[in-house]
Amino acid sequence: MKKEKLLHLIINIAKSRPALMVVALLIVAGLVVWLFSAIRNTTMHVAVDDKIELTPTQIQSVRSIGQWEFLAVSDEELVDTVRKRFFSDDQLARIYYGTLRLGVDLQEAKEGWMVADGDTVRVLMPPVKLLDSRFIDEARTRSFYESGRWSAADREQLYQKARRQMLQHGLTPANLQRARENGEVQMRRLLRSMGFDAVEIRYEE
Repeated sequence: MKKEKLLHLIINIAKSRPALMVVALLIVAGLVVWLFSAIRNTTMHVAVDDKIELTPTQIQSVRSIGQWEFLAVSDEELVDTVRKRFFSDDQLARIYYGTLRLGVDLQEAKEGWMVADGDTVRVLMPPVKLLDSRFIDEARTRSFYESGRWSAADREQLYQKARRQMLQHGLTPANLQRARENGEVQMRRLLRSMGFDAVEIRYEE
């Protein structure tokens, strides 16, 4: 009996247009409420990709720097030599000035010397070395004392002696370490100017 009454009620509602309109409006209102509720409860997730893109062009632009000076060591050497003679000795003393430039040659960097790993750029620098073997300023070289006759070969030997002394006094472990530290600072500053914040730097042995 209840089923028949429910059936008659549905038929009567279906025959009544105003009733259908009300039902349609109720359905639409319910959908709107549900939609707004779903939007309000939805959490927005923004995916952030913190992976650094290091292009071959950027790597080549850094490598094209070539010789990069990190430390200049100025030196002054007084070098002399004595030639024994029967009656008197000949003596030659000269003052040499030079500047030893310590740094790296990025053209010597190995394959894969600069790579991006996550949010970090890792750099493997070539070893710090003497960039210019002709570091004595010959234009400033002057004689301090000279007696007797001296040939060009004699003066060349004195020049080589001054060179060895400058290398000994300039290429010290302390100066090489200072050059490495300066290099790290300069390389880090360069890469940060290119937009890379996390930088790790090492040197080849």
